[in-house]
Amino acid sequence: MPKIAVLNQKGENVGEVELNEVLFDTNISEQSVYEVVKSQLANKRQGTQSAKTRTEVRGGGKKPFRQKGTGRARQGSIRSPHYRGGGVVFAPKPRDYSYKVSKSVRRKALYSVLTSKFKENELIVVDSLNFDNYSTKEAKNVLTNIKADKKAYIVYDDKNDKLYRSFRNIKFVESSVANLINVYDILRFKSLVITKDALNKLEEVFI
Repeated sequence: MPKIAVLNQKGENVGEVELNEVLFDTNISEQSVYEVVKSQLANKRQGTQSAKTRTEVRGGGKKPFRQKGTGRARQGSIRSPHYRGGGVVFAPKPRDYSYKVSKSVRRKALYSVLTSKFKENELIVVDSLNFDNYSTKEAKNVLTNIKADKKAYIVYDDKNDKLYRSFRNIKFVESSVANLINVYDILRFKSLVITKDALNKLEEVFI
């Protein structure tokens, strides 16, 4: 099993922990990652864009000029798509862009990005994250100590309002409970910071 050093909030090495091979030492499937990220982005789309077709544009009921004898091409309405103020050809309409990806592909993609983070030395494991108060300053100090002060995704095992509210004001930093992590968020951030308890939670939920 692969191993990784465990740090405390001061950035000191306090031991090491074995990582699950399924989560952190699997074959990377770029296709699965692509499919899942594309699905997540599609599911976020509001799908509210809309434009009018020639049947919906106001006006244009009268024929612009007679059919024959003018030397011009025949026209039936000034609201045809080639006229200024006319309708749109194949106009976009509100629709649902979301679609599902199979559970096996989602799991494979998650294993792939976790393995990638580990192999590229972008995975940081901390023994615990405990704040006495709501403190963005303390959260920043912790990230600086563990060298994750650029773009970091913080993962802990259970809901913790102090952690969430302490980290949320820091630019380029987000936090989440272990059972809600997703492929796109992991990829968005350079460092993946996970507590030891969150590692156990990942094994429970995703294996």
